Amino acid sequence: MSSRGRFITLEGGEGVGKSTNLAWVAEHLEARGLEVVRTREPGGTPRAEAIRGLLLDPATDEPLDDDAELLLVFAARAQHLARLVRPALARGAWVVCDRFTDATFAYQGGGRGIAAGRIAELEAFVQQGLQPDLTLLLDMPMEAAQRRLAGRLDRDGGERDRFERERAEFFEAVRRAYLARAAAAPERMLVVDADRPLAAVRAELGVALDRRLEAWR
Repeated sequence: MSSRGRFITLEGGEGVGKSTNLAWVAEHLEARGLEVVRTREPGGTPRAEAIRGLLLDPATDEPLDDDAELLLVFAARAQHLARLVRPALARGAWVVCDRFTDATFAYQGGGRGIAAGRIAELEAFVQQGLQPDLTLLLDMPMEAAQRRLAGRLDRDGGERDRFERERAEFFEAVRRAYLARAAAAPERMLVVDADRPLAAVRAELGVALDRRLEAWR
């Protein structure tokens, strides 16, 4: 197996099962003898998690400007890359991350309507060419995802964060942006139908991971 670390991201809208499947993906890789670092965006380090708190806070006393939101996302990403992701990859670890820059193009680009060119400028500045080796996009109809999200919140007793409180039109735009990204980068992004039993979703994820493992040897 190559000593080079690999960067795998899981993407998708609210309620598609990213967190649950990220844990399974990490365990699948660990079972094959790999060191795996699990992380998320925004967040992943203490300072980046503090920025995440600002982004998700649903308080309405001072609405967060769209441009400020975008800059906060990339500020958290810069810290995350510098303190966690790049060091892990440099030592040969595999990083599995819940969301990365595809989410920025989907949420701030598709959802907020910020021009893709402006996002790309920040992407180039912060990432300096770093891209995921593989992105697993969990996709399902917005209505089904919202039902899952509501069920999870009811079960766990949680409250919706600032993004989860958005309207249906926002989530539809996010989904369209994700699918457009996947269509433009088919070698990197695999669209996985998440509106199926968990066993079926994980079977497809496992096949995709094992094929990449073999190709990267």
